[in-house]
Amino acid sequence: MATSGEMPDYQVSAWLMAAFLNPLTPRETADLTLAMARSGERLDLGRLPRPWVDKHSTGGVGDKTTLVVLPMLAACGLTVVKMSGRGLGITGGTVDKLASVPGFRLDLSPTEMLEQAAKIGIALTGQTPSLAPADKVLYALRDVTGTVQSIPLIVSSVLSKKIAGGAETVVLDVKAGSGAFMNTTNQARELAIGLKACASLVGLNVRIAITDMDQPLGKTCGNALEVREAIDTLAWDHESRLARLCIELTAMTLEASGLVGNIELARSQAKESLKGGHALAKARQWFEAQGASAKVFDDPTSVLPQAPYTQKIFAHEEGWVGRVDAAAIGAAVVKLGGGRMRKEDSIDTSVGIEVELEVGDEVTDHELLAVIFAKRQSDAEAVAEEVRAAFQISSEPVSVPNLIHETM
Repeated sequence: MATSGEMPDYQVSAWLMAAFLNPLTPRETADLTLAMARSGERLDLGRLPRPWVDKHSTGGVGDKTTLVVLPMLAACGLTVVKMSGRGLGITGGTVDKLASVPGFRLDLSPTEMLEQAAKIGIALTGQTPSLAPADKVLYALRDVTGTVQSIPLIVSSVLSKKIAGGAETVVLDVKAGSGAFMNTTNQARELAIGLKACASLVGLNVRIAITDMDQPLGKTCGNALEVREAIDTLAWDHESRLARLCIELTAMTLEASGLVGNIELARSQAKESLKGGHALAKARQWFEAQGASAKVFDDPTSVLPQAPYTQKIFAHEEGWVGRVDAAAIGAAVVKLGGGRMRKEDSIDTSVGIEVELEVGDEVTDHELLAVIFAKRQSDAEAVAEEVRAAFQISSEPVSVPNLIHETM
C-alpha cells in the first residue's frame, strides 16, 4: 500500500517512528524484509551458472572494493548480479565512481542484466524502481523522520534488495570507524548481528566481516581517483591494504558459496585471480559490456576526468602516523564537490584527495602527507588545514590497526 500510494506518507511516517521507538523483533524485521522484496520484481537467475552471489558494503571513505571484488568473483567462476546505490555524505557510492567512467551504463534493465551475467558472469546497475520499490519509499521517509539509524530498518533495506536481486549467498562488509555510518565496533557488531539473524530467517546464506574505517580505505578518496586506484589494484600494482581486504572478501564469498572447501584455499584462489591477471581481464569485459572503453585500463588519465588544480600537504614534524581521520578526509572531499549531502545534489567526479601515508607509517619532517585535487585553487585552500589536521603524528611507533575486526 505504501508503494502504490494508497497509504499516505504521514501514516507511513507514523509507522516508521513507532518502529524506531519500539524496535522490530527479528521475526518482524524478516517479515518486513520479505514484504519489501516482494513489492516489485525479483530477478530469476535460474538460467545462470551457479553459485549466485552478491556483495554489499555499508559504505565508507575511499571504499572502492566493489570495483575490485566483483571481477575477482567472476574470474573465480561465480555469477554476480548487483544493484548499487549513490553516495550520501562522506561515504561514496559505487554508482558515482562508475559514473566517472565515460560511457559506463548504469541503467541496465533486468533483462539486460541477466543476458550480460550469462555471458561474462557479472552485471551491475544503479537502483531501479522495479526491484524492491518499497525500499525507495521507506528510505526517503526515514531520511526526513530521523529514523535512518534504526537497525531493523537498515537490515530490511539492505537484505530486501539482495533478495530481489536473486542472490543465494551474500557477503556483507560492515564498516566501523569515523568514516563509516557505524562509528564504533560495538555499533557495527549490533548491525552485523541483526543482519545475520534476519538473513537466517529469510533464507539467505550470509557471511559478514566487520572492517576498519577509522582511516580511508586505500590511497584515494574521490570518484575518478578511486576508479584509477581500483584499476591499479586489479593490475596487481602491489599488495596494498585495499588489495588485502578485497582478497579476504573474495575468499569469504568463495567459501560461503561452497565453491571452495576451506578459507585458505579460497584466499589462494582469490589472490591468484589478481596476480594472474584474470580479474583484470574480467573487469575489461565488464566495462566494455556496459559501454565503457577498455582504454581506461591502459591509460586511465586520458579517459577519466581530471581536476585542474592540485595542492600538496606536507608534514610539519617527524614521527609515526598515529591517525588519519577518515571522517575529516571524507568531509573535505564533500566540500570540494566530490560528495553530496542531499540526494538531489550534483557532484564533481574529478575532485578528491590522495592520502600518501597510513597509520603506523614512519614520517619525516616535510614529507608528503596528501594531495588535494580541486576545481579551483580557492577550493583546495579552503580544505587544506582540515586535511593536514586529519593526520595525527605520534612521537612513538604506532601499531598497524587490524583491517578486519571480526567475521561471522
